[in-house]
Amino acid sequence: MSYSVETVNGCTKKLIFNFEDVNLENQIQAALKEKQKNANLKGFRKGKAPLDFVKQIYGAQVENDALYRFVSEEFYKAVQSEDFRAIGYPTFGNTKRDENNVSFEATVEIFPEVELKDYKDYEFTKESAEVTEEDVKALKDRYLEPKSEMVEVKDEDAKLEKGMFAVFNFEGEKEDGSKPDNMKAEEFLLEIGSGQFIPGFEDGMMGLKKGDKKTIELTFPSDYHETDLRDAKVKFHVDVLELKEKKIPELTDELAKEFGFESVEDFNTKNKERLEQQKSREVSQKLHEDILKKFVEENSFDVPQTLIEQQKQSVREDLGANLKSQGFDEKMVETYFSKWDDDIAAKAEFQVRSGLILDKLAKKYEVEATDADLDKKIDEMAAQSGMEKEQLASYYTSNENIKSNLMYAIREEKTFDQLISDMKVKNA
Repeated sequence: MSYSVETVNGCTKKLIFNFEDVNLENQIQAALKEKQKNANLKGFRKGKAPLDFVKQIYGAQVENDALYRFVSEEFYKAVQSEDFRAIGYPTFGNTKRDENNVSFEATVEIFPEVELKDYKDYEFTKESAEVTEEDVKALKDRYLEPKSEMVEVKDEDAKLEKGMFAVFNFEGEKEDGSKPDNMKAEEFLLEIGSGQFIPGFEDGMMGLKKGDKKTIELTFPSDYHETDLRDAKVKFHVDVLELKEKKIPELTDELAKEFGFESVEDFNTKNKERLEQQKSREVSQKLHEDILKKFVEENSFDVPQTLIEQQKQSVREDLGANLKSQGFDEKMVETYFSKWDDDIAAKAEFQVRSGLILDKLAKKYEVEATDADLDKKIDEMAAQSGMEKEQLASYYTSNENIKSNLMYAIREEKTFDQLISDMKVKNA
């Protein structure tokens, strides 16, 4: 064997190569022919210059190419021989060629061997998946909300509370007594508790009645988007003109049909079923998260930085898409990433660690996702979403990456099922 292996850490290996009497002629000829294909030399058509002439012009470069070919081939042969599960590209160093002797080093990250502590005594609590009447009412209100109307509160003694609306004039006054135009408005409509104004403003409005006037003293947040107002102490003079509330109509069979249901009863029955399915998924997801946190806390192992960087990029892409859907532009997204980079990196590392742990457990339980599992999952998704099974099946089977991601998720679910049966899980 012309190499030795050093362990840098649990997921990094250094291979040290040393060869004597190396003949690079085969690699040189291969490199020459590759160079010949694209050589555009004076007096010859492209790719038609003789090999000897190509060697005369590109000799030093060709020999370097040949050496790189040799180094790469020997490295990958060694990786296969050692049965390393390499990640990303290796880093080569200390490459030397002296006459026919060649030596070099290659450092490569590999998937770590994950050893898990005994987990049979781990205890977890699974939250209740019960759907309450309040849950059903909240969903019904979301359906009816677009058909609601704003009405004036007639009771003169009514006081502003969360969920009510105030029509009011306001004017902001800075410490120097100035009253900028961008800090005043007339007949402004504000939902109390919506968080539309800076922290403390809406709390200061609570309890006011129609006709009340009040001065609310506040300090702007230190990260406020207008730099000249950051940490500024301001007095807001408010004058309440009117109190309003949103009136949501009663659900009738006619409205239920507009929403795609046969009747009020059909609306309530189907939506309760969907809420139960949704709540069940959320409860299971929370339990899975609790389990993964425990496993990550209890089991320490080295993680390949390459995987963390790849996952970090994936987290950024998902987060960036979400932020843009909320109105962030590219500059705002980059500022967000810069501010929360440590949190993004921590999230990516947790996801990599938990993924490696789940892979270890799946192999232990000999769990695999089958086509039958895929068909069952598509049935479930169709029932939950109300979409046609054929449409979902076409989407998840027409693209190999999309199908692969779903199969991976199914494998994780089956692994959790096996894992939970081996631990102490009680219902709340």
